[in-house]
Amino acid sequence: MYLYTSVVHLNRVGKTVANRLSILGIKTIRDLLFHFPFRYEDFSHLVSISQLQEGAEVTTHGKVELIGNKRSPRKRKIITEALVSDGTGQLRVVWFGQPFLTKNLHVGDEVYLSGRVSSDMLGMQMVSPVYERGSTGTHTARIVPMYPLTAGVTQKQLRFLMSQIIELANEVEDWLPEELRERIDLMPLAEAIRTIHFPENLDEIKHAERRLKFDELFVLQLRAEMIRQSLKRSKAPALNFQETEIKKFVAGLPFVLTKDQKVAAWEMLQDMQKPEPMNRLLEGDVGSGKTVVAALIMYNAVLNGTQAAIMAPTEILAKQHLQSLKQLLPEQRLALLTSSEVKCEQVELREKTKKGVEEEVKQHIAAGNIEVIIGTHALLTRDVQFHNLGLVVVDEQHRFGVDQRKVLKEKSGNLEATPHFLSMTATPIPRSFALTLYGDLDVSFIRQKPEGRKEIKTRLVAPHHRQKAYEFIRVQVQQGRQVFVICPLIESTDEKKSVMAEFKKLSTQIFSDLRVEYLHGKMKPKEKDEVMLRFVEGKVDVLVSTSVVEVGVNIPNASVMMIEGAERFGLAQLHQFRGRVGRAEHQSYCFLFTDIHSQEVQKRLSFFEKTTDGFVLAEYDLQTRGPGDVYGTAQSGMMQLRLATMRDVELIKLAREVARGIDFEQYPTLKEKVQEWENSVHLE
Repeated sequence: MYLYTSVVHLNRVGKTVANRLSILGIKTIRDLLFHFPFRYEDFSHLVSISQLQEGAEVTTHGKVELIGNKRSPRKRKIITEALVSDGTGQLRVVWFGQPFLTKNLHVGDEVYLSGRVSSDMLGMQMVSPVYERGSTGTHTARIVPMYPLTAGVTQKQLRFLMSQIIELANEVEDWLPEELRERIDLMPLAEAIRTIHFPENLDEIKHAERRLKFDELFVLQLRAEMIRQSLKRSKAPALNFQETEIKKFVAGLPFVLTKDQKVAAWEMLQDMQKPEPMNRLLEGDVGSGKTVVAALIMYNAVLNGTQAAIMAPTEILAKQHLQSLKQLLPEQRLALLTSSEVKCEQVELREKTKKGVEEEVKQHIAAGNIEVIIGTHALLTRDVQFHNLGLVVVDEQHRFGVDQRKVLKEKSGNLEATPHFLSMTATPIPRSFALTLYGDLDVSFIRQKPEGRKEIKTRLVAPHHRQKAYEFIRVQVQQGRQVFVICPLIESTDEKKSVMAEFKKLSTQIFSDLRVEYLHGKMKPKEKDEVMLRFVEGKVDVLVSTSVVEVGVNIPNASVMMIEGAERFGLAQLHQFRGRVGRAEHQSYCFLFTDIHSQEVQKRLSFFEKTTDGFVLAEYDLQTRGPGDVYGTAQSGMMQLRLATMRDVELIKLAREVARGIDFEQYPTLKEKVQEWENSVHLE
């Protein structure tokens, strides 16, 4: 067997089990070795039966003297009872509803039992312990790993499979150079993998985790360092601060810029004066005014005689950017380029057909007649050639890789220079997290909201007040407002079913007299755009959706956000939903519904109810739920953090320090590791 042998070749793995394992990301033996435990049960201290004490969690070992099934007094459940002895005493063992145990355990079998000791009038007993036949324990009598599972896969299965393949850990190549590993006192990789699955003691686990966590964080920092070094070698057009014109632009705005907006804009203007490319992330809470900052620096780029491009993740958002920039930059020549629409502002076109218009617009862009180009991320792949591209703004994509920058450079019209780059996101990312994920980026934060914006009123609605909430929503619609309803994606049902069930309930029972429509991820992009357009145009009163409601979509008339199954979302995600309303002068509301009334859920949702700062919410969620839950699967997939968390601050700093200034020519294996990682991960 080899590391890349399929798990289907292992004992007790058929096609069904292999399919279940693939849900956990386990397709090969190597994948299985890198499926790490998330916690441990310590059953390593073996106690003889005579030494058992009531209330203790222990492992004991003995021989089965008696075993049999009987019905409970009310004949509802099968009870399996066994008597186990070890020469020092006897222990009664009880299991409920597991009659098959009498086929697995027989009189005379040696057995390990791990669980809590209790007592009754008949003496010491264990109820429903973990059991294991034999004289050596894989599931008992040691520090037992507990793994992330999926339906149809058990802890015992995973531990059994791990015991078959653990020696193949020696085949995993250690990608860290030995002198580097020794300098920072890290365990060899093969030893760390063996230890994490089969630890001898708790102290060993700490050393193994330190090595494996460092690897995860180090590859992120190495990638950041590669980009940083690449950019340092690149040249960019030095775009001077056009002070007079920019001051006029700011004075002409119908609102006053916040201090955060001014600081962020100034940081970018300073970056762009340098002859190396700006590489900055602008983090702004929902509704904090990122677009006007982007417009300001795009205008400065245009005043320097270069073009500026802005790319959005969806066509709807691209069209929205066109509307915003038309108002902010009324005299600039703008073009919108998406698969469904091509149009220009301040430029007369001769062509009338769609294809003709598209070709003419591309010619104008290549000739430099159009100053600001707006599109989706497809601008990278379409045959668009710029004349002199000085600045690229990307909305809701956190970073560009080396290959994407190369494409931009080739399209920019100036092969000697790389455009300046600004990424914008409305996802609040705490500083510790930004340090880890975006080591190559400088980060600007906008936390202040523009003055005059009404605070959204958030309420956690008790089940008995649900009807009142519906009545309130009806009144809002009667006053001309619109409503979002968000449904969670429930694991046992698909996305379409979840939305359709809620849509049916609302459209036939609750709001049968209102215009209710739905949106879900299985719909074609064109269908989704059509529904959103009807909502934007006010032709829909209530829109039922899963989390596909685009971040940044601007519906000024929407005043109510109603979230079902609120406990299923991270607080940062709930905050994104809440930010879809409250974008005009109307008072807006966010209603949270949950059927889970545990203390933990109520505490989280109450914290959300009281907190309006997205960065505070993200920090709270990061501490309590971890990055996967806070930022969703796309970004957590991007990070590939299996063991490391944002709480590993010292390791994050160490990984940054070791990566900074590293010579990739001296350590080619490090460069290969980053490339392998990039190939395996979907980068946002």
